[in-house]
Amino acid sequence: MEDIAVRLPDGSNLTVPADATVQDVAYAIGPGLGRDTVAGIVDGELVDRSHEVADGAAVEIVTEQSDAYRRVVRHSAAHVFAQALLRSYPDAKLAIGPATDEGFYYDVDGVELTEGDLRDLETEMQAIIDADYAIERELIAREELDDRYASNPYKQDILQTEAAGEDPLSVYTQAEFADLCQGPHVDSTGAIGAVALLEMSSAYWRGDEDNPMLTRVYGTAFRDDAALEQYLDQRAAAAERDHRKLGQQLDLFSIAEVTGPGLPLYHPNGKRVLNALRGFADELNEAAGYAPTETPHLFRTELWKVSGHYDNYAEDMFLLDVNDEEYGLKPMNCPGHATIYDQHAWSYRDLPVRYYENGKVYRREQRGELSGLSRVWAFTIDDGHIFCRPDQIEGEVESIISMIESVLETFGLEAEVALATRPEKSVGGDAIWEEAEDQLRQVLDAREATYSTAAGDGAFYGPKIDFAFTDALGRRWDGPTVQLDFNMPERFGLTYTGSDNADHRPVMIHRALYGSYERFFMVLIEHFNGRFPLWLAPEQVRVLPITDAHIPYAKSVAAALDPLQVTVEDRSWTLGRKIRDAQEAKIPFMLIVGDDEVDAETVSVRDRQEREVDGVSVGVFRDKIQSAVSARALELPTFED
Repeated sequence: MEDIAVRLPDGSNLTVPADATVQDVAYAIGPGLGRDTVAGIVDGELVDRSHEVADGAAVEIVTEQSDAYRRVVRHSAAHVFAQALLRSYPDAKLAIGPATDEGFYYDVDGVELTEGDLRDLETEMQAIIDADYAIERELIAREELDDRYASNPYKQDILQTEAAGEDPLSVYTQAEFADLCQGPHVDSTGAIGAVALLEMSSAYWRGDEDNPMLTRVYGTAFRDDAALEQYLDQRAAAAERDHRKLGQQLDLFSIAEVTGPGLPLYHPNGKRVLNALRGFADELNEAAGYAPTETPHLFRTELWKVSGHYDNYAEDMFLLDVNDEEYGLKPMNCPGHATIYDQHAWSYRDLPVRYYENGKVYRREQRGELSGLSRVWAFTIDDGHIFCRPDQIEGEVESIISMIESVLETFGLEAEVALATRPEKSVGGDAIWEEAEDQLRQVLDAREATYSTAAGDGAFYGPKIDFAFTDALGRRWDGPTVQLDFNMPERFGLTYTGSDNADHRPVMIHRALYGSYERFFMVLIEHFNGRFPLWLAPEQVRVLPITDAHIPYAKSVAAALDPLQVTVEDRSWTLGRKIRDAQEAKIPFMLIVGDDEVDAETVSVRDRQEREVDGVSVGVFRDKIQSAVSARALELPTFED
């Protein structure tokens, strides 16, 4: 039997027998690692330690010290939940129970649960964990599993789709409970630690509205009670900052019955924030030499067939018939930009060509997956696309990273960087992939950047650099990205004339500074807890006349502060109520005016941090505020002597 070579995370190759498993690879690295192996990551997929590896596969060993171990624990906790559920509701039908970034969920049918039921199930789960049942993997013949799951349509569906052609299949057993599953799992229920059931929702089977509606129970698991308590405290803090709650409180946006859950309405306050974000992105684009473009919301589906979206994303597109022709709302902006590039003849001297667009796109997410601004049907991408020569990739990526760093610095966000390399399924030759990955790596190394390598995590059309930032609560969010694309220029037949007078393919670089405005807006609402930096705040200053007699002076102060976003509180409230209302609205500055201020032509400054300074001239206040806005300062300016 011939040996094969596998790739390790450090980039080296290891020779192992052709029938080697993940655990065999671990033992080949070192006996200690072999004994400690819990699971593996093969070509980006978390698999059982008994999983056989293929020639050329990227293999990472998972032990209890690995970041991926938490997903193994949580997948095992999902089985513990299912076991507890069947003990109390033996007629319930189990569907799927995967691990997620924050825990796990399990979809079930045939049972109606209440909040009280979740607490009872949580108690039963802890009893199963305390019993420390061994979790054992067994291979069982398909025919036997067909009989075992004859009354469960969801397991039957899995057998006929994901598991089609497999025989035998893996089943994991703990005490009286067994579940069809690929794994991986911990060795016993006692290794799971602390668990909590969090909430319930409804979800269609397979996310298809034509399928049955199931009950989805969310939970989480940690190695110990202290880690679980820390997570639950963070979750409670996140609930206080929920953008849906703050969006209503601050009058930023709403989702009305007439629009549907995926189509937000932006109120004046919300639109002012979005306009400020757009102005910042436009400023960065113009400074970097991008030309503005605009593409229509609707294209003939011929465009999407050329780009490949029709074959791969048709189920996620809004398609409609217009005069017996099929059209589609655009799910992405890049094919439109490729079409603009194709309208001209380009020389190698003309490249790079840079386009940007704040383009609205539409994706038909399932209703059960829509939530506030985090996932919507209509959203706007701050898209940038560059068409360049291969020798220009490094310089363009360097420029993009500088733009991304400006964004992160402006919002006070820290990001983790990952270089995502060629996936198993990809387009383009080995040489161009190696060159592109090397160029991205060289840019990161030249910047002395700290980054990880996400082996096999690139897009099918090219490698990429991903930025994931952390918010004020320590939550991680996918953020800006830089992607190289060899596929789109090929599909659209894009060319430029080289110095040899022959046609050459440009490389297309996709880039987003925010990602989607909607998602970034959501993150900022929660990150700042609605207390936007001064330059982003939809209402920057509110003038509070002590009595109605002071309203004329208050209005003159507001006029002198133009073009800042200023309002005058002219309702006949007490001053205390006016201050409380402004505090609840998280207004950065309140200017209190009464007899003393009118006589001295000054204002009394109070900010949302409850710092107060009397006798500030209107001109001094205006100049300092406008300076902070122009600098896009994160902190409020102060007016102490």
